[in-house]
This record gives sequence, C-alpha cells and structure tokens, in this order.
Amino acid sequence: MSSSGGIEIPSRLPLLLTHEGVLLPGSSVRFSVYSPRNMQLVKHRLLKGTSLKSTIIGVVPGTKDPDSEIADLPSLHKVGTAGIAVQVVGSNWPKPHYTLLITGLCRFSISSVLKDRPFVLAEVEQLDRLEQFTSAVSESVTGEEEELRELSHKFHQSAIQLLGMLDMTVPVVAKFRRLLDSLPKEALPDVVTSMIHTSNKEKLQVLEAVTLEERFKMALPMLTRQIEALKLLQKTRKSNTDLEKRVFSVHKGLPGRQFNVDEENDDGDDTTALERKIYGANMTEAALKVCIKELKRLKKMPPSMPEYALTRNYLDLMIELPWSKNSTDCLDIGAARTLLDNDHYAMDKLKRRVLEYLAVRQLKSSLKGPILCFVGPPGVGKTSVGRSIARTLGREFHRISLGGVCDQSDIRGHRRTYVGSMPGRIINGLKTVRVNNPVFLLDEVDKLAKSLQGDPAAALLEVLDPEQNHSFTDHYLNVAFDLSQVLFIATANTTATIPPALLDRMEVLQVPGYTQEEKMEIAHRHLIPKQLEEHGLTPQQLNIPQCTTQDIITRYTREAGVRSLERKIGTVCRAVAVKVAEGQNITNPEGLTSECQGQQAAKEAPPEMPIVIDQAALRDILGHPVFDIEVSERLTLPGVALGLAWTPLGGEIMFVEASRTEGEGQLTLTGLLGDVMKESAHLAISWLRANSKTYQLTNIVGGPDPLEGTDIHLHFPAGAVTKDGPSAGVTIVTCLASLFSGRLVRSDVAMSGEITLRGLVLPVGGIKDKVLAAHRAGVKCVILPKRNEQDLEDLPANVRSSLDFILVSTLDQVLNGAFDGGFPGTERPPLSMLSKL
Repeated sequence: MSSSGGIEIPSRLPLLLTHEGVLLPGSSVRFSVYSPRNMQLVKHRLLKGTSLKSTIIGVVPGTKDPDSEIADLPSLHKVGTAGIAVQVVGSNWPKPHYTLLITGLCRFSISSVLKDRPFVLAEVEQLDRLEQFTSAVSESVTGEEEELRELSHKFHQSAIQLLGMLDMTVPVVAKFRRLLDSLPKEALPDVVTSMIHTSNKEKLQVLEAVTLEERFKMALPMLTRQIEALKLLQKTRKSNTDLEKRVFSVHKGLPGRQFNVDEENDDGDDTTALERKIYGANMTEAALKVCIKELKRLKKMPPSMPEYALTRNYLDLMIELPWSKNSTDCLDIGAARTLLDNDHYAMDKLKRRVLEYLAVRQLKSSLKGPILCFVGPPGVGKTSVGRSIARTLGREFHRISLGGVCDQSDIRGHRRTYVGSMPGRIINGLKTVRVNNPVFLLDEVDKLAKSLQGDPAAALLEVLDPEQNHSFTDHYLNVAFDLSQVLFIATANTTATIPPALLDRMEVLQVPGYTQEEKMEIAHRHLIPKQLEEHGLTPQQLNIPQCTTQDIITRYTREAGVRSLERKIGTVCRAVAVKVAEGQNITNPEGLTSECQGQQAAKEAPPEMPIVIDQAALRDILGHPVFDIEVSERLTLPGVALGLAWTPLGGEIMFVEASRTEGEGQLTLTGLLGDVMKESAHLAISWLRANSKTYQLTNIVGGPDPLEGTDIHLHFPAGAVTKDGPSAGVTIVTCLASLFSGRLVRSDVAMSGEITLRGLVLPVGGIKDKVLAAHRAGVKCVILPKRNEQDLEDLPANVRSSLDFILVSTLDQVLNGAFDGGFPGTERPPLSMLSKL
C-alpha cells in the first residue's frame, strides 16, 4: 500500500496507544510516553531502528489505559493514523518518559491484533485514497463529484476568510497561509481541523470520516464557528475602544454622556468590568493614566502569558487602594478624655498630647497627621495606647511590627520587574484598612536592622516626614500616594539605636515606668477583671485583696511595666479555676452511685465562695518570693554601695562591691563592663588618691596612698548583663571611700551621677526611671546631681513625698550624704575665684 506522497506503509504496524491527543494526517503532534507498553515500543522500534520504515508507527487515540489487557479487536479504536516519528526526546524528571514528535501520513483500520507484548503489533489496512479524488476532479464529473468540488471550494474560501481576520505577523498564521497555498484541497480538512480550536471529540469524528465528502462536511462547521468567534471578538474590542473614548471625555470634563454601569450588558467581559472599577476608584490623574496604560497592555495579552497575572494583580491593587476614601474624625474633646481615662491609668503626658491634636483638628480641618514616638520600657502600654488613640479619633487602626526587619523593600515594596514582587507594608496596610486616614502603629522602630538588602530605617525617612509623605512613592506602585492624613505612632524602648535623621522627624514622648501605687490601680481596674474573664471566673468566685496585690508587686515582680504582674495574676486565676472546677464536680458528679457520691463529698467538700487569696495562699501558688532580700541586708560590710542605672527595660538598682588585698597596686574590674564604666572606675581611683590626705584614707599597711601595696577588686553583680554608662561614677567613689575608710554606707541611700577628675558631679539621664526603681526597692534617700533638679518635676507627687533627695554638685557633698554623720576630713582650702586679668 502507498499514499499519494509515495511513502509505503507496512502492512504490520506497531501501535502507540494514547488518550491525550488526536493525530490527523498532515499534522504534527507531540505525545508523552509514560506507560510501560509504549516505552517498550520506543526502545525496541524507534531507538533501535535504522530504516525509514522502522520509524513509521500507528497512533491509536482514545485508549484510556494503554497497559490493560488487549484481548480482542473491539477493545481498540477502529481507525488510527500512520505517522513517522520525527523526534524522540527522553527525560528522567519527574519520572522516566519519552516525548515523541509524530507527523501524520494517512488513515488506517486495524484488521487484527498480532501480539500485545511487549508492545502492540497489528495488521492494518490503509483507508485514504487521495489519487481517486485527483482523477475525479480532473475528468468529467458526476453529480456527487460536483458536490464534492463545491464543498472543497467553499472550504478553501472559508479558510482564506479566516486568514484575513488573523495577524499575518504571527509565525503560526504565516505558516498556515503557506500551507493553504501549497497543499492540495483534499488535504485541507485534516490540516485545518488540527490548527483551529477544536476538541478531541471533534477531531476523532474527523478522523473516523473515511470519505472526503464526510470530512469536508464535518470540518466546515468547525471552521465557520471559528470565523464567527473571531468576528465577535473584534466587535467586542471595538466597543471597548469606543467606551474608553467616551469615558475619557467625561473624566476630563468634556461634553458627553456620563458612563452608566447598568447600561453595559457585558458582565462576562473581564476587562470591561475591570475598566469600570478603575474609573470608579476615584484615583489621582497620574494613577489613572498608569492604570489605563496597563489595561491596554492587558487587553493585548493572552491569559496564558505570565505577565498577564502580574498586570492584573497590579490593577486590582490600584483599584483597592483608598485614594479618596476616609473616615470622619470624632472631635468630641470631652468624650475623648473620658475614653482615654477609662482605657489607661496615669500617662498624663500622652493623653494631653492626643487632646491637643483633637482640639487643633477641630479648629483646622486640614491639619497634617503628626508623627509621634512613644519611648519607654516594655509593658507600660505603648501599643495599647496607640489602639486607644484610634478609638478616640474614630479611625481605623493598623499595627506594623518592625522588629527584626532588615530589608528596605518591606517598607517601600519591590519593583515589578522582580519575580514575586509585592507592595511594601505601608501600602498593604492602607489596602487592609480601606481608608486613607488610619492610625498606623510602627511597633519596635528601634529594632530595625541593616543588611545587604538596604537600610529600612532610611526607607522610613520619607514615610515619617510630614513635608514629604504627601507624595510617598512605593516601588511596586511607582505612583505617588498621599500619606499626609495618616496618624503615625512609633514605639521604641530606647532612642539610642534610632538613626538621628529618623529621630529628628518624630515627636518623642517619654513613657516612664509605673509606681507601686499606679500598678495597684492598674491591677484592680484592668488586669484582674481581664484575667477573670479570660479564665472563666467571676468576682463572686475569686477575690484578690489589695494587700495581696501589694505583695505580688513588691515581692514577686520588680519591673517598669505590668506584664509580669499580669502573668502572676493569671497564675493565681488558673489555680483558683482548678478549685472551682473540682467543686462543681463534687456538687454534681456524673456517673456515680449515691454511695460513691457520699464518700467523695466526705473526702473533699466544695470550697466556700468567694475564694480569698491571702498571703499563705499566694505563697502556695507562686512559691517563694523572688525579691525577698532587702537592700539593707546587702550593705552590712564596708566597700558596698547602691547605685541607680537605666536600661531599655526601665530603671534598676545596681550594687557595687569592692575588696582589697596585698599586692602591687593593680585594679581589677569584673561584671561585663563597658569602656565608659571602666573609665569611671579609673577616675574614682585617681580622685581618691589625690584626696587621700584630706579624707584620711589609708592602704592595707597604713600608708597614705590607698593603692600602695594594695590590689583593688571592683565587682558589679549580675555579671552576665552588659553594663555601661557614666552614671555609676559617684557610686564607685562612695564604694571605694567606704572600703578605704572602713565605714558603712547608709543602707537606705541610692545614688547616680557622672564625675570628673576634679571632683565635680555632672548631670545624667533617665532620672525618672532611676528614681522609680529606687522607690520600688524600698530606698528612702536618693543622691542626684544638682543640675537634674528640674527632672524631679516629672515624678508623681506620692513618690516625691516618700523620698528624700540630696542634690549635689561635688563629690564632697556625695560623701557627706552617703555616710551617717557625714564623711570626716580636714578643712579644705577654698577655691580662689580672683581674676588673673
């Protein structure tokens, strides 16, 4: 047997059984070979064959399971296509398989199956008789042959019409044009059917059509359907263009009919609905131009392109952003004051600043949002105050955690040229809240980190600048967005790690720690009711007296905030919840006999309500007190003094211990100290050696020089905690003076201040936190630099009244205040103040 092309097809053909596609004569299709039977066909026939006939195989479509047992002929499709394997490619991922490129030659029918292992071999009979059609159209024709010629002519004209509607610059269309001119008309049904959009079921119908007349009749409706679909698509694109022009005229204020969404009845067109949303977003002129440009590109892309999804996501984000949507501020000053007082106890400075903003906003509606920065130790309520401010203003609230952020793209977004690009956290937050004037809380702004991806603190400069953020540009949007109405609140534990340029753009409000009285009020107003609700208890079941709360504050927690206090109260609630649950089980036991119920009730009676937590119950629940050692117990030997230190966690008390032994005058410092504190120790030694005669200080052998034949060891307990700063200078001097003189430092005195080589005391920072730490530790007297006197005004009145303050300007005054009865010394000559001019 032979085809019109002169290629002889063997009467016995190996069969490739497939279900993923249909091969038609004259077309080329790629098939993936996974099944063992088809794999054996490729290995034994295609890879080992050397002649042209060995590469000719039969492709039988519609076989769901190529490896099933083939018992008889009816189990296979009755018509297949003989084809030549043009290309064979093997691969091992994701599993071993071959990819075959096969070009169809002609149809055949299966006469019998000769064998089915290792691959299927069948006796076939060719069905295409192309030479009959050629002779029929060249000689005198009958009526049936005339009808066949008309069908052929009509099909050819329809194919030419389809080509005229396509873009000739596309390579596939150009190839279609060349085939249409070169192929004989009798081969057109198979070739055209394989190139236009048809289903496998329709291709099977064309494959089963043995006669040319049947093929033309089946393929012509498919071709006509493709032409009508292209006409409808072109009509839709034209209507979209007209719609765009009409809407542009309305948007720019030109005469024209207002665009009405209800008048368009093309909800099925995705781009049209997207276009309506773009014009309904009420975005800025620059943003609208960018969106229209991207929409035009989107219309020209096929949905299968990767860039289609990226462009669509960009347009969806632009639509969802609140370009002109805002919430109305609640400008009732009295209601705002009441709300802030109910939510938070103390914090007068923060509340006053919020009320000032509301008052100015009431007088001037165009006020830009301030940039506030709450700086204070953890647990004092910085984040919750930001949430309360949003409630006070009636605005949406969004929190952005910046702790550990080391990529500037988290703030400014990625450029859309990168894979996986996305907008920054600022734009994402605006998308979430859906208004352009929310309250943004930038939490832990002092914990930003640098990396190879840039400096996020530098990226925040534009965000937190009221003079620039009206045109903030995110890299993903690449369009300016107005952030001037956003109220930014940043929180930090310290300003030391915030870059100066960023700190300059914010209004810093210090949030100090709480006093014991304030903690008591916060516990009974907020913490205890909250923990009772979270643990399913009521005030009728649990009662925590104020004396118990005082014990928890003084003996189990010693912090600036109230987080540890809340956890301890939660521990008490959990212990009580166990007792309450056991009492309910005893009162109403389930599944027990009356005798068992009586025995259980006799063993353990339900607790009386409410359960009162006294000191004994508190010790059973929380264990031994953590801070049970009093300060006075550690100041029982000479060479120990109590200082005050500031940390990002709040103020702390700090013991300084000194000892001396026989040696060569060396100074040893331990306790993980920084360079500044080491220098303070050397300053203290130098000043005491210079004034040893004045204060009658001696060394271990009785000489006038304190270091002669003596080694000094200074230790700062809590050796694993880094300590640095100049404020320990007066404490070191007092500790060494006590060691050299053999006198005890007062047990109720704590001090802080920087020293100079001439014996002056300089001011230091963190006075409020340090004094509160001394108050928590039970100290009665605090020695502070004279120039820090104005800082005492920030202290609560009850703290000022319970402490005695000694304000000093020289180390002489420090020593006199730190020792009972003053520090003995000879009369020092007064400093000469005469002018030498």
